[in-house]
Amino acid sequence: MTDQVISTNGPSPRPGDRIGFIRNGGRFLHLLVRGALLQIVTFGFYRFWLTTDLRRHLWSRTTLNGENFEYTGRGRELLVGFLIALAILVPIYLAVFLIGIWLENLRAFSSLLLILFMFLFGQFALYRARRYRLSRTIWRGVRFWMTGSGWAYALRAFGWQILVVLSLGLVYPWYARWRESFKMRNTYYGDAPGAFEGRGGQFFKRGFGLWLLTVGGLLALGAVAASFDWIRLEGKEVPRAASIALGAAVSLWLLASAIAYPYFRAIEWRWWAQGVRLGNVSLHSTLRGGQLLKLYLRIIGWVLLLLIGWIVIGAILALIVHLGLGDLKLLLSETSARMKSPGIFHIAVLVVAVILYLLILMSFGVVQRFFTMHELWRIIVESLTVENVASLEGVIQRGDATSALGEGLADSLDVGGF
Repeated sequence: MTDQVISTNGPSPRPGDRIGFIRNGGRFLHLLVRGALLQIVTFGFYRFWLTTDLRRHLWSRTTLNGENFEYTGRGRELLVGFLIALAILVPIYLAVFLIGIWLENLRAFSSLLLILFMFLFGQFALYRARRYRLSRTIWRGVRFWMTGSGWAYALRAFGWQILVVLSLGLVYPWYARWRESFKMRNTYYGDAPGAFEGRGGQFFKRGFGLWLLTVGGLLALGAVAASFDWIRLEGKEVPRAASIALGAAVSLWLLASAIAYPYFRAIEWRWWAQGVRLGNVSLHSTLRGGQLLKLYLRIIGWVLLLLIGWIVIGAILALIVHLGLGDLKLLLSETSARMKSPGIFHIAVLVVAVILYLLILMSFGVVQRFFTMHELWRIIVESLTVENVASLEGVIQRGDATSALGEGLADSLDVGGF
């Protein structure tokens, strides 16, 4: 595929303040397929090197003012971080398991304590993982870096998220404002400090309509369902018209919520970009919900095509086995008799089934990663305009590379971002 530089179409950007992306989806797809196959033969351990290769691909093809970004992380660092994380987490899991066995009365309490600890640990891991990724990101020979306490972030994030749940999501804009402010005021590019100037009230106004559609709609459905006298109707049929109407309303709500999600993410991204500051540099994004919705529909379409394809392949294999089963069984029986291994036929079937299962998982994983990494990255980069890049000309190198422990924790808890 021919490499092509895509620049943003933001409102009146200065010629030097352009951010672009060099498209090469074929190369990215090659990395995904090769990495998926190597993960199978290495029992999953190659994923650390695959993650590194994918990041290096995306970083190096993202350009600002004609200069490419660099990713200097290594797969070995991620593996070491993951092993250290396991050394921390396994004793914790084991202790909770033993407490549940020895003290049955405390089993529920220990499980609740584990969930709380894992949540806090997950937030800590997310913060430290971001710190690692920034410290491995270089532009014009100068490193991004980050300070701040991961535990302070985790504890405050926990308190904020309790408020978000209790408010049915209404407090989320102010939580997002605190979260981004905490991260950005601890973010640096060389000696240029970061900041976040977005306001929770702005985010609230932009997203309130979607909140009414989703959470408000759910509350309305709950109120309608609660209006039925279920005790009096027990043992009787609910009126057919009421059942159809309620089912249709629930279906419409689910569809509306699914469509609203990409629009909400686009609103949040534009709000975030508008609030980010790095020294005197600011961002502007033109990302639209329709772009994300189209991306999600492409994912669904490819997943359905893969599903149909694997069903057809499975049907063909089943037909081949059915038509030639007698000869196949006879051949394998004779072979097993010579090898004095009576179960060779069943072992062969099991091996083929496992290989097919792994290939199916691999194919869906490749599609998911291609669209949620490469295509999402491309859409976001193409939406950005950067102002005052020239103000970074005199930036001095500061900060050091940090450990990959946060990445390892995030990976082991399955909370890591890309």
